[in-house]
Amino acid sequence: MNRATTFDSLDREELIGVALAQAEAIERQAEAIAALRAEIAGLRAKLDRPPKTPDNSSIPPSQGQKRTTEFVKSRRKKKPHPGAHRPLHPNPTQRRDILANVCGHCGADVSKSPQAPCEVYDRIEIPPIAPEITRVSLHGGVCPCCARRFKAEAPAGLEPGSPFGSNLRALVIYLRFTQGVAFERLSRLMGDLFGLFISEGALVNILREAREGFAAASADIRARLLKGTVICSDETGLRVGKRSWWLWVFHHGQNAFFLTHPRRSKEAVEEFLGDVRPQVWVADRYGAQAGWATKDQQVCLAHLLRDTQYVIDEGDGVFAPAFRHFIGVACDEAERRDQWNDATCRIHKRRLEAELNRVIDLAPVHRAGVKWKATIEKLRPNLLVFMSNRAVPPTNNESERSLRPCATYRKITNGFRSQWGAKQYADIRAVIETARRHSIGPLQAVRNVLGLPIDTPLPATA
Repeated sequence: MNRATTFDSLDREELIGVALAQAEAIERQAEAIAALRAEIAGLRAKLDRPPKTPDNSSIPPSQGQKRTTEFVKSRRKKKPHPGAHRPLHPNPTQRRDILANVCGHCGADVSKSPQAPCEVYDRIEIPPIAPEITRVSLHGGVCPCCARRFKAEAPAGLEPGSPFGSNLRALVIYLRFTQGVAFERLSRLMGDLFGLFISEGALVNILREAREGFAAASADIRARLLKGTVICSDETGLRVGKRSWWLWVFHHGQNAFFLTHPRRSKEAVEEFLGDVRPQVWVADRYGAQAGWATKDQQVCLAHLLRDTQYVIDEGDGVFAPAFRHFIGVACDEAERRDQWNDATCRIHKRRLEAELNRVIDLAPVHRAGVKWKATIEKLRPNLLVFMSNRAVPPTNNESERSLRPCATYRKITNGFRSQWGAKQYADIRAVIETARRHSIGPLQAVRNVLGLPIDTPLPATA
């Protein structure tokens, strides 16, 4: 049966149904073709976009392309820099004044001649390192009065229990969480350096016993931070077990609190804040960090500067360059605002607002410039909050600096096997970062949490 005979055998309703089915198929094909064309256009647009670098995005500098430089033999020799030497120690352990006996030229006796220092230098040496081990023997016997057995009371600081003292535990915690020494290497280090053999299990027990102290110190930092009116925040990745977690930092002024959370969402911020809401919040444009302030939110100008540079690299020559200049002027004003009184700050804020109005009135032609201008118009109320409140920083760079040691630690150790280890790391980082802002070293901060007085002798390697 041929094609014509097939259609002739169909009635009118069947022919209409076949035509409608074919029309629907053609319409679906047209929609699929339009979607594919749009996808191809988007891919071509991405191919035409410039690459993202540390200068125009949030890519870390370690992932940026390094410039390849070749050694040029004909390069002019640089001028020699003035010589430098190690400064003398202000409090040497001992001094030795060496007097000359004979003249080095003629051999005459000069022992009774007046002499003055001609050359002064230090000789630095480490004494033999050995652990201080105290053997405690609690004596006892039978009471002649009641005929019951008695035993001597252990002196303070030498109670039965863990054989490791607080000073040793502080050093272990410092090496593990500040220098990123793994348990196996730390066990070998204690044996090679101190002649003290500690198993990996014993090291874990040392950390577990210190959990409550650091948790209490971290809770105190959180309480002080929530009493303030300004909070800055940021987050970075963290590996816990076989899952990707997030390490959050919330800080301002002299306090910094770290929080480990399995999600990079508002759940982490809610866990930190509870029912408290600060007046001002400082962060980047990530959505989970928006909407927490009761009054204002300051957007990080450093992030906007990198994003603006990317828009310039895409080809916008109208709006993005002017806005980049505005950000530079605003950051300069932020550095000088502490020198002004409130009236002068208000004058400079009005000048910045007038300059921002002039920039926003520009009409970019490039598609990237038009899109970026629309974004800046939405962020306009969050750009100059720092000019009305001296406690508000114009950028979120302090958050980046607080998280940089955490990123280094993550690359060295590759994360944590247990959730309690990640939680303890956050508590210890809160203590160490807060201590840094009070000009206290990390080892001394750990010792303070463990209850060691400041005048306790440090280990020989500290």
